[in-house]
Amino acid sequence: MVTAEAVREAAGALAGVAVRTPLVWVEPLKAYLKLESLQPVGAFKARGAFTAVRRLSDAARAPGVITYSSGNHGQAVAWAAQRFGVRAVVVMPETAPAVKVAGVKKWGGEVVFAGRTSADRQAKAEALAAGEHLALVPPFDHPDVIAGQATVALEIVEDLPDVETVVVPVGGGGLIAGVVTGLAAAGSRARVWGVEPVGAPKLTRSLAAGAPVRLDRTASLADGLITLTVGAAPFAHLLAQRERIAGVALVEDDSLREAVHFLHRECRLTVEPSGAATTAALRSGAVRPSGTTVLVVSGGNVDPLLLED
Repeated sequence: MVTAEAVREAAGALAGVAVRTPLVWVEPLKAYLKLESLQPVGAFKARGAFTAVRRLSDAARAPGVITYSSGNHGQAVAWAAQRFGVRAVVVMPETAPAVKVAGVKKWGGEVVFAGRTSADRQAKAEALAAGEHLALVPPFDHPDVIAGQATVALEIVEDLPDVETVVVPVGGGGLIAGVVTGLAAAGSRARVWGVEPVGAPKLTRSLAAGAPVRLDRTASLADGLITLTVGAAPFAHLLAQRERIAGVALVEDDSLREAVHFLHRECRLTVEPSGAATTAALRSGAVRPSGTTVLVVSGGNVDPLLLED
């Protein structure tokens, strides 16, 4: 389990590396936005990826690192690897948005395509890692990744000590696990809502079952939230802080699309559907938070065509 000390250590190492993202009040939402879309790679993934790559031994890191990702974690691993001067290989789905493929290459990452599901790319990444002696940096199922993501919550509490509700998008569970862990480390009593697409209710099903459930298939406009399951490590952290979970909301693609356009039109923010999931949940009524509320805007790597719809 990730300790408070591990979270604070991660925060110290990220200072001057990752962006300390702002909280922005949006009057129509009656909530603050935590703009992780302003990170160097356009997503919160910079925190966990850098922490995981940094905590590798020099010997393990030297041959290079590899990950599997729908896009944002891959960009973050490539970015982190570039900072350490090592090779980065990113296994992406054949359906990966062009903007995210370009993002990986921008940071010097090598892209390998494999299938359409997280299971397809994980299998390919594990095979390449073994064959080429690369260090595997999972996208969410690792304590160092969770510790890095937990720094989001430390910043929220430092900037807004009276926060009562934090709303978080859910893919593999690394961010929501990090947020509950970071809130505990900060001594906050705030509660957390998770948000998933209707087409990818893996945390909803897992909490009901009391163990991670693997879905047969997932589909959504929010490509960063369509993993088939939540990770074992994130789920263990959520169970340990179960009383902190206010609920998990499901949002339709139409609500995601509307939220992307709302943030672009009303807030002048470029946000991808995964990052807009928290806004979609609030605007659609799927989440009805209590008290001072923060919506985590997890990423901004959006296909420009979506903004024109």
